[in-house]
Amino acid sequence: MSATAEATILITHAVGLHARPSVKFTKLAKTFAADVEIALAANGPWFDAKSIVKVMAAKAPKGTVLHIRASGDGAKDAVEALVDLVRRDFDEGADHARTA
Repeated sequence: MSATAEATILITHAVGLHARPSVKFTKLAKTFAADVEIALAANGPWFDAKSIVKVMAAKAPKGTVLHIRASGDGAKDAVEALVDLVRRDFDEGADHARTA
């Protein structure tokens, strides 16, 4: 049986999951062997978190609850790392909000 993991996290970044945050998110997702998906609702639709086009197409604004799930090798680590990235406001935080 393949390893699976899932979590939800509130997007607090000023512009949500837009260009720069999406790039950071997909780059991090690609570092894991696991299949990683995101959704804006628990029942989907689910998007490939390693696809910049699909992540940006989700158009997740600030205040969205992001659902993250992964399966395969490193699934738990992938979900934990992505949740942590969102929690850190994609490493842009308040500095980004002031310049946006």
